[in-house]
Amino acid sequence: MTAPQATPHATTESSPDAATDGRTVLDARDITRALTRISHEILERNKGAGDLVLLGIPSRGVPLAQRIAERIASVEGYAVPVGSLDVTMYRDDLRMKPARALLPTQIPAGGIDGKTVVLVDDVLFSGRTIRAALDALNDLGRPKAVRLAVLVDRGHRELPIRADFVGKNLPTSLVERVRVRLEGIDDVDAVTIHGSVTTDGADA
Repeated sequence: MTAPQATPHATTESSPDAATDGRTVLDARDITRALTRISHEILERNKGAGDLVLLGIPSRGVPLAQRIAERIASVEGYAVPVGSLDVTMYRDDLRMKPARALLPTQIPAGGIDGKTVVLVDDVLFSGRTIRAALDALNDLGRPKAVRLAVLVDRGHRELPIRADFVGKNLPTSLVERVRVRLEGIDDVDAVTIHGSVTTDGADA
């Protein structure tokens, strides 16, 4: 859950030097294990997969949601609907930053009414992106319940928002950046920490 602010942001960048100029905290095997654990926790909490809908927050939340759905299908033999939820127009920092490109919102054919919606994002930081996602959901339907799954929770919340499923809790300082790279978007699966401040990216 995330949005705007003037403090450093949790970024998900794919710069060429990302593999060498940061400290790796999750490698490909770690990410695989984390997503497998999250998938099982979702099934346990939901008592199955029957009414689940996974919505990834672009950009890297979408492939994470797809990977979770694949793991759930391997366990349950059921294809959980997966979509994407762009929160750009619901962010509270639109007037404070350059215009952002709109990314796809794709809601599965069955909709979200009466469903348990699991929002999936890469990094949870201030909580403002998730707040924007909840506002976006209100315009799309009325889920039975909304849960949040994140690969990394780096702390520093500004809103009363908490993830239900976390791949790794990663204490950070405000002058550090967290970079998530995923195959399919980037060249490798990795989560790295970098020491300098940036003003780009989203506050998850």
